[in-house]
Amino acid sequence: MARYHIETYGCTANRGESRQIERALRDGGHHPADGPEEADVAILNTCTVVEKTERNMLRRAEELDAETPADLVVTGCMALAQGEEFESADVDAEILHWDEVPEYVRNGECPTTTPDTEPVLDGVVGILPIARGCMSDCSYCITKRATGRIDSPSVEENVEKARALVHAGAREIRITGQDTGVYGWDRNRGESLLPELLDRICDIDGEFRVRVGMANPKGVHGVREELAGVFAANEEIYNFLHAPVQSGSDDVLADMRRQHEVGEYVEVVETFDEYLDEWTLSTDFIVGFPTETDHDFQQTMALLRETRPEKINVTRFSKRPGTDAADMKGLGGTVKKERSSAMTDLKMEVMDEVYGSMVGDTRSVLVTEDGTDDSLVGYDRAYRQVAIPGAQTQGVEVGETVDVEITGHNTVYALGELA
Repeated sequence: MARYHIETYGCTANRGESRQIERALRDGGHHPADGPEEADVAILNTCTVVEKTERNMLRRAEELDAETPADLVVTGCMALAQGEEFESADVDAEILHWDEVPEYVRNGECPTTTPDTEPVLDGVVGILPIARGCMSDCSYCITKRATGRIDSPSVEENVEKARALVHAGAREIRITGQDTGVYGWDRNRGESLLPELLDRICDIDGEFRVRVGMANPKGVHGVREELAGVFAANEEIYNFLHAPVQSGSDDVLADMRRQHEVGEYVEVVETFDEYLDEWTLSTDFIVGFPTETDHDFQQTMALLRETRPEKINVTRFSKRPGTDAADMKGLGGTVKKERSSAMTDLKMEVMDEVYGSMVGDTRSVLVTEDGTDDSLVGYDRAYRQVAIPGAQTQGVEVGETVDVEITGHNTVYALGELA
């Protein structure tokens, strides 16, 4: 698990984003450091309201770059509007949208929950951890030490927890775990119980949607048709799957000990394409793994172009103490940075295309959180983020489902008006 240091500048919206970043990091088993010099990663949430503020942000980024021995992440308004300024100032930082920060810090590792983790209701969002542990043994991941092998409560027990969340007011249930795809392997002789669990949750009385959390390709592959069928049969489930492939090279995947091969990941994608008219594929890539050659990286870029995931988490490899990958001779920082930049550029191209294609559509959006000023933020059936300026003024409340005409986009989310 990583130790993080986070600094926030600017308005209440930035402070709210930083709280959500911290909540996600703590949920993943990460802990705050005493200062940037003690951190595995430093996070700077920036403001860009006036020129003086920009100069202050650049100066602070330069200071943090020097103070922290590990990675620097810059997010917030200046990062998104003027990210090139940090590169021009020779600041070695990863420029990310705020909701990408937790995935980056996780470094490709599984999220970590504590043994006594219970469902949590956060506003109208219910967090339901369905199991603890995983069946993987990735060479770069330290999480395995904290979680152990999969330990799955029964389907009935998880359904009752979901029912309690719905009765408490949850309009969205987020299914979480180190690897939701292998839920039930310890109970069902190595076959996932996730499809059965989702079917049962969708039978609960009430109006809500369900988002399935991270599921490694190996666990999903064995039940891909059954799982895709459950998605297609239940309108409650967001058409969204987070299946982290990590590399487009089977050689690198073998060195990572990822268990799946590229072909199995592609078969999962093709199956969901067959069952669902519209859905969102989310995946993760680690660039700069110690054994990744130029050819391996080009295979990864080709896989991104082929499968065109709409949500992509790009992580520059960093060593975790005590892992097997930490003993490998690493690639230079410049190589990792160049590969990360190239992949991020392609990622933004894909996302811009997806959100641009939504303009002119009318979408059913579940509103889940406050936005900036009087806007609200929600998600459509494919779990694409939609911001609705002026929604609060027009009387919409968090938890409502509204029809929204998509009028524009900002690469990583859509903008809309109440239809």
